[in-house]
Amino acid sequence: MHVQEWLETVPAVSIYALVGVVIGLESLGIPLPGEIILVSAALLASQHGDINPVVLGACAVAGAIIGDSIGYAIGRKGGRPLLAWLGAKFPRHFSEGHIATAEKSFEKWGMWAVFFGRFVALLRIFAGPLAGVLRMPYWKFLTANVLGGILWAGGTTAVIYYVGVVAESWLKRFSWLGLVLALLIGLTSMLVLKRKAKKVSAEREAERPAAEREPIPATD
Repeated sequence: MHVQEWLETVPAVSIYALVGVVIGLESLGIPLPGEIILVSAALLASQHGDINPVVLGACAVAGAIIGDSIGYAIGRKGGRPLLAWLGAKFPRHFSEGHIATAEKSFEKWGMWAVFFGRFVALLRIFAGPLAGVLRMPYWKFLTANVLGGILWAGGTTAVIYYVGVVAESWLKRFSWLGLVLALLIGLTSMLVLKRKAKKVSAEREAERPAAEREPIPATD
């Protein structure tokens, strides 16, 4: 079952909570498909009126900001040993190479790595804990965290929601156009076949011997 199909069976309140929790845990440093859940929920909101996109976006933003903040606190307290532990538990996501790449991004961009990290899957998981490990000043982290969370979570919700609305409207119009087009194709095919049938009949009539085509004279 696809994510969106599963979400259709869940009440709206549960979807809000699910989006907030999954994005929060991902931002905290646990590798979860937060972006997939958010996109699926926003697309579902565009098709079902009982899901409020504003509430959905607010839950996503809250989850992103709170999760990142908790991740920052954990990273600041755990330090390098925390990264080593995460590497042992999640080698696919917290390998030495991934950690080195993320650390270089932080050294080069500073607080902007937290901001732009929202839009990169790898940095989205690392941003909070790594900012804490590297002892980034909290006010810098919080500023980038809040702005990045609003732009990523809120912006993604808004864009996917409106794309879904437009797409659904277009598909509805396309269905009518498709019906009209099918009728036109059907009528055209029928006329073409009828014309070909008349042509074949005329050709066969022309090929018949003249004697066969002449009417038989009436007898008294």
